[in-house]
Amino acid sequence: MVLNPVVTVIKAADRIPTRFNVGMMLFMSCFVSYMLRVNMSVNILAMVNPTKNLQPKAGALVAGPISYGNGTSDGNETVVLSPKPITEENMDYGPRYNWSQHDQSIILGAYFYGYLVTSLPGGVLAEKFGGRTVVGLTHAVSALVTALTPLAANYGMWAVVINRALLGICGGLLYPALHCLISKWAPPNEKGKFVSTLMGGTFGTVVTWPLVGILIESLGWAFAFYVPAVIAALVAAFWMIIVADTPDKHPRIRKEEQDFIVKSLGDSISKQKLLPPIAKMMTSPPFLALLVLHFGNLWGLYFLLTAAPKFMSEVLGFKLAKAGFLAALPYLARALAAFGFGTIGDCLRKKSFFSVTAMRKSFCLFSHIIPGLFLVGLIYAGFDPYVCVAIITLSLGFNGASTMTNLQNSQDLAPNFAGTLYGVINFVGTTSGFISPMLVAHFTAERSTMDEWQYIFGIGAAAYILPALVFVIFGSGAVQKWNEPDQHGRSQQQQPEASAKQGQASF
Repeated sequence: MVLNPVVTVIKAADRIPTRFNVGMMLFMSCFVSYMLRVNMSVNILAMVNPTKNLQPKAGALVAGPISYGNGTSDGNETVVLSPKPITEENMDYGPRYNWSQHDQSIILGAYFYGYLVTSLPGGVLAEKFGGRTVVGLTHAVSALVTALTPLAANYGMWAVVINRALLGICGGLLYPALHCLISKWAPPNEKGKFVSTLMGGTFGTVVTWPLVGILIESLGWAFAFYVPAVIAALVAAFWMIIVADTPDKHPRIRKEEQDFIVKSLGDSISKQKLLPPIAKMMTSPPFLALLVLHFGNLWGLYFLLTAAPKFMSEVLGFKLAKAGFLAALPYLARALAAFGFGTIGDCLRKKSFFSVTAMRKSFCLFSHIIPGLFLVGLIYAGFDPYVCVAIITLSLGFNGASTMTNLQNSQDLAPNFAGTLYGVINFVGTTSGFISPMLVAHFTAERSTMDEWQYIFGIGAAAYILPALVFVIFGSGAVQKWNEPDQHGRSQQQQPEASAKQGQASF
């Protein structure tokens, strides 16, 4: 029987706490979402005619052999740094297209234009129709759109732009819906671990860039779209089987675990479907501080997401497969650090060492300020490819602490509207996804050398550090009065009590 293996897997999974299974599917959901999102950053290098760096100006730092001048002056050798050789130019990876740097920036940014459209209503849709349905449909449609990308390329650049924008429209629904699910499945003392599962997207980047580099070099760039599409379709199927909107709607959850989750959440989650208080939310200083903090985080993340393979390939001189692998290292560091910071945060909250507000503000040091300082250090590090990779890895690694700052704060401020809040901050933050490629294209229009990239890294550093300072001044970790309108003779939700632990397995 074909269904026997599937039934066996489901029965085996049911022996594990259901919220653990839900957490794993949250992880896989983010994994495939980023797999489909970031593959273009590497694929486009094989789809276009390679960019040849022009002769650099004096003192420019570029990857490539050092040649010496024909003569000497005052007994000193004249050193001329030549452009790096183009090693991918004659490789047959499939059709190549004559897309300019500006064209490429539009293609890379197109995903985020679509993403922007649905980020805002994504949380509201999930709260109305259920996160399970929204996420499942998102993955199914995304898989189809990704599989059609090579066909779109045959019709020209704008067909690819439309294809990527459609993919972004699907992707924009995802994270607000996931935050909506977390608010209903995660006991307060396990929030850090649940939010850390959203780093599945980081692991998706870690796996995708080396994978597509290998697929491109072995099978051609079209397969770097087909293979991720098949994986996304499989995850969509398992998602619909394993996940439910709430514990009380899950068909196979144990009653003991269901009661444990409901009791731990207390009255922070309303049983009614409430309309988000938009006016109060948009005039709330803690929420606006979160919005600014999230923008800074996404600037650093999306900037490296879209530009790192280009930097590794064109400036540091690595071949596609190696560039993909090295560009993925910072995301591996970010994912591992995220789980570490999330676990530490849960322990601190459980033992009540700090208030929630104090934790959110103090962890900004790790999630934003230190990453920004590393980017400043990159400007002065000098030209050494592996030193540059190490600094970028450390910068994004420390940013894993965002699981304890901007990625979790919407759950603090308004558990009833966590999806809506995250949708709004993601809507604003996502603008960095198409602004940063334009910025990179502006500075690298004529040359792609370390001289140009120093300006880019300096802007990235400011985008990390300044929002953190704003959040330290105005941010909060307390449930806001507008979490639930005064419908039952009360105006403010109380923080849920620490969850009971009688015989319960921890997620």
